[in-house]
Amino acid sequence: MIPVRGFAGAKVAVLGLGRSGLATARALRAGGAEALCWDDSPAARETAEGEGFGLRDLRKAGVWDDVACLIVSPGIPHLYPTPNPVIAAALEAGVPVDNDIGLFFRSFAGPEWDGFDTLPRVVAVTGSNGKSTTSALIHHILSEAGRPSQLAGNIGRGVLDIEPGEESSVVVLELSSYQTDLARALTPDVAVFTNLSPDHLDRHAGMGGYFAAKRRLFAEGGPDRAVIGVDETEGLYLAGQMSEGPGDDRVIRVSVSRKLTGPGWQVFARKGYLSEYRKGRQAGAIDLRDIRGLPGAHNHQNACAAYAACRALGLSPKAIEAGMRSYPGLPHRSQIVAEAGGVTYVNDSKATNVDAALKALGAFKRIRWICGGLQKEGGIAALNDGLGEVLKAYVIGREAAQFALQLEVEAEVCTTMAQAVERAMEEAEPGDTVLLAPAAASFDQYDNFERRGEDFMAEVRGRLGG
Repeated sequence: MIPVRGFAGAKVAVLGLGRSGLATARALRAGGAEALCWDDSPAARETAEGEGFGLRDLRKAGVWDDVACLIVSPGIPHLYPTPNPVIAAALEAGVPVDNDIGLFFRSFAGPEWDGFDTLPRVVAVTGSNGKSTTSALIHHILSEAGRPSQLAGNIGRGVLDIEPGEESSVVVLELSSYQTDLARALTPDVAVFTNLSPDHLDRHAGMGGYFAAKRRLFAEGGPDRAVIGVDETEGLYLAGQMSEGPGDDRVIRVSVSRKLTGPGWQVFARKGYLSEYRKGRQAGAIDLRDIRGLPGAHNHQNACAAYAACRALGLSPKAIEAGMRSYPGLPHRSQIVAEAGGVTYVNDSKATNVDAALKALGAFKRIRWICGGLQKEGGIAALNDGLGEVLKAYVIGREAAQFALQLEVEAEVCTTMAQAVERAMEEAEPGDTVLLAPAAASFDQYDNFERRGEDFMAEVRGRLGG
């Protein structure tokens, strides 16, 4: 646990008592603060009371007079489309609003660090797609190289629930736009921006607000090194803002769309080959094509970003390659579920938006595509540019018929996962890939994308008898 610093003897309100909320309350208590907890769910409040935390109904008038700060869970809107009433009341009362990420950055460094020869480091990863894989890959490479590492944030453990930093250790954080948007402190040693595509636009009032939330990771604290994907205009702009000139190697530019040149520090992948250039000379290379845990161009982008972050931490190209080759991949992200009769079954349930689905579709050949769900803002028309390898679509979801009508490929309305898997397996031939890449949210049929992916895996394995 990371005890929260700066609130000893103060009362701090905690809104939302899920995983991060309860971890925050514990860390506040460990740092000498009194956590005043609230959640609209009676069950969540009961759990907090069971751990000895005091409850305070933050919806009532006059509750802010003795509160030093309000800590908010990431799923609670604080600005758009409208602020949660509790947050609005805190702001009216002049009470600062923060989240567990902000508390982590103000609390991670401790007096024991004065005795370290090599200080702990923090790598923070954000972006629209690939940040989970990039974060997990960095963590895996570090661990395989013998460097103490912890994975936290939007993946793994809550940031305040991890162990205190030790000599030469690294904390790898995956941070969503919800987390970077509100945190009052953001000071990683290495910050990574993977890419940007439309997502969560209601929470940020459009693409400008969405990009601004991501940009805060780089602008607020100024990382020692910035790893930035430059295949979108926003990334190119961000790299330009962070750099003092073409040769400034505090910025490592990353691409999977072109060779990067110049006197600076670049990592790019072309036709499955990763190359590192520094000061105009090649400094490293990896053939990514046969690395099973990183299939497709989108994973090659993740590999480039992870490679760059690990190089910024001092790892050698050889050590990084060894870690990549043993990386097993993450569940629900281009996860190979089974291979039978010459057919490969892949679970990419995490492809919850159009851009992520397009990247998954570009990673495989002869695809029997299971897709559909709750469509996100912007529609799915852009999917039609990436259907060259799709033999047929099998559409699930409550709006499956409407989804199917928008696709410029043969599509069968299946509605349920069971029917989609059954029909895809019946029609699949050797050399085909049955791919779940929904291009939509899961909430019309499932609690989350993990449940959707688990259902796909269960159907596949059940029908294969495994």
